[in-house]
Amino acid sequence: MVTAERERQIRENLGLVHTVANRFRGRGIEYDDLFQSGCVGLIKAVDRFDPTLGYAFSTYAVPVIIGEIKRLFRDGGAVKVSRVLKEKALHATRLREDFLRREGREPTIGELAELLSCDPAEAAEIVGVMQPTVSINSAGEDGDATLDIPVDDSEQLFDRLTVLQAMDGLEKSEQMLVELRYYKGLTQCKTAEILGLSQVQVSRKEKAVLQKMRRVMDG
Repeated sequence: MVTAERERQIRENLGLVHTVANRFRGRGIEYDDLFQSGCVGLIKAVDRFDPTLGYAFSTYAVPVIIGEIKRLFRDGGAVKVSRVLKEKALHATRLREDFLRREGREPTIGELAELLSCDPAEAAEIVGVMQPTVSINSAGEDGDATLDIPVDDSEQLFDRLTVLQAMDGLEKSEQMLVELRYYKGLTQCKTAEILGLSQVQVSRKEKAVLQKMRRVMDG
C-alpha cells in the first residue's frame, strides 16, 4: 500500500480503535494500554487488508483490533513501553499543550505527526501512552482525526461490534457466509452460487453459524 494511502486509512479509523478499546474498560487494564494495543491491531489490519476480497475494511479490522487487545489480557495486562516511546509521549504532551494554547483547539493526528516529525501511525502509538489520557475523534473539520472524542454509547454500534467480535471465532468460510448474507444482503441462492454450495447447504450452514455466534455473544 502506498504510504500516503496507508497513513490516511490509519487516521480515518482511529475512532474505531477508541470504540473497541472502550468496550474493554473496567476489566483490570488501563485504557491507555487498551488503546495502544488497539492501534497495533489497526496498523496490522491496514497492512494486511485485501480490498479485492469484497469485505468492508471495518469488517476486517475490528476482529484484528479485538484480537490484539485480547492478546494484551493473555499476556498479563500491561503494554511494555520503551523509554524512548515514553520520552516521545512526554514531548508530544508538551507540543499538544502548546498547540492547544496557540490555536484554541486540539491538534489533529496529522498535525501532531508533523510536530513530532513522524508518520501518523507512530503518532497514534505515542498518543496511546500520553498522559493525561487522550482519546481519538474520527474526524475534525478538515477530515483529519483529532485528539478529543465523546464516548459513543450507540447501541447499534455496540451491537455491530459484538457481532464482529463473534465473527472473529468463525472459520474463513463461515465469515464469508455471514458477510454475504448479512452485510451484503444477498439471498441464500446467490450466496450458494458464490460459495459453490446448494441453497439447502447454505441454509443449514447459516443456521449452525448463527447458533455458534449466539453462544459467543451470550457467553
